[in-house]
Amino acid sequence: MSKQAQRSEHDLLGDRLVPAAAYYGVHTLRALENFAITGTPISIYPDLVNALACIKQAAALANNELQLLADDKTAAVVKACEEIRAGELLDEFVVDVIQGGAGTSTNMNANEVVANRGLELMGHRKGEYQYLHPLEHVNMSQSTNDVYPTAVKVALHFGIQRLVDAMAGLRGAFAAKAQEFVHVLKMGRTQLQDAVPMTLGQEFSTYAVMLGEDEQRLREACLLIHEINLGATAIGTGINAHPDYARLVCRKLSDITGIKLETAGNLVEATQDAGAFVQLSGVLKRVAVKLSKTCHDLRLLSSGPRAGLGEINLPPMQAGSSIMPGKVNPVIPEVVNQIAFEVIGNDVTVSFAAEAGQLQLNAFEPIIAHSLFKSLNHLRNGCLTLAERCVTGITANREHLHKLVEHSIGIVTALNPHIGYVNATAVAQEALASGRSVYALVLEKKLLSKEQLDDILRPENLTQPRYMPLQNS
Repeated sequence: MSKQAQRSEHDLLGDRLVPAAAYYGVHTLRALENFAITGTPISIYPDLVNALACIKQAAALANNELQLLADDKTAAVVKACEEIRAGELLDEFVVDVIQGGAGTSTNMNANEVVANRGLELMGHRKGEYQYLHPLEHVNMSQSTNDVYPTAVKVALHFGIQRLVDAMAGLRGAFAAKAQEFVHVLKMGRTQLQDAVPMTLGQEFSTYAVMLGEDEQRLREACLLIHEINLGATAIGTGINAHPDYARLVCRKLSDITGIKLETAGNLVEATQDAGAFVQLSGVLKRVAVKLSKTCHDLRLLSSGPRAGLGEINLPPMQAGSSIMPGKVNPVIPEVVNQIAFEVIGNDVTVSFAAEAGQLQLNAFEPIIAHSLFKSLNHLRNGCLTLAERCVTGITANREHLHKLVEHSIGIVTALNPHIGYVNATAVAQEALASGRSVYALVLEKKLLSKEQLDDILRPENLTQPRYMPLQNS
């Protein structure tokens, strides 16, 4: 690159040449060189970039109201931030998602992009920081240690809302199937062994209920991240900030984001504590565990088509083998299983990173943020994919399910109150040994009449509480 295409910038380590067209500066350049880790820039998370711009805008407005930042500089910062929030300059946020320095490189990247765009708006060239400085003006009354965690929390809020919406859609898909299958009788299983009858609708309703419970847990976790430490500056003492700044900047940020944010009661504690991130990660793990269990069930129930359970059919999405003609695999539940495995691993990462924080700051919030953003995004995509490309197309093999119930030994449990445990056990053992049905053996042994047996084994009587004690028991 020629010198004409570069500009010189200075930091505490000396002078460096920065690409002339770049909106980032020397601090971001050093981060690019130091943290060539994943090859994934923070721009992969637009919510985080948006949140950073919201914070820089709120800070400029608060500092201006406190008569600390001149009107022309404030206007330039606000306009630059509004452009970033509109999606412009996203590709200028180039530092790696995994970085040392507790997020300092991310904050510096934001400061420099806002400053250089602001300089252009003021009629100056990039790098003419004497007119609008990244640190003295854009970062006024701030530290990475309050900007970065606040930005992460604001970004997480929006990610959580999208995940909750996706989960609600998946819940609706399962609920619709539960209604469709409300009268389809089948055998329930415990420990993969025949248990007692239930309806396929009951089975699918449990998946909807589980999702609904986790939606509520996510909303609760979201409330915890609404407490922010903006105004804490370096360690929570508020050094270099006006006494009214924390209160004022929180109000400005709430107005800009539409989130009801609250300044932490103890900013020293809030600056070092990652408890809200741990709580959220735990809830995401809970969602992943139950979603994965559901997908295991779908794969098992649809196994076959001839040599498995074969109770339901998943919609065929693609050819399943390069060598076995006609094979179709449950690829959608499989991919959601893998998302769940990743989220569980991300929770371990968040736990270790939160535990490793020392004294007044946790230096490992970048990996916490990266892990949580991945979990939120991938779970959301998984829920959307599972609903649209699997659950809505599931069908039941009704005749097969009926035969399984009819020939199951498990229905003998429903006869216990009518023929006694000893007789029921004898019937079950003989049915297992002979291959004959429980129904036929009960009639043959004249333990019940056909009318009695048919009434006991009616689907509505098999799938809800009903107890008929033995006479003279």
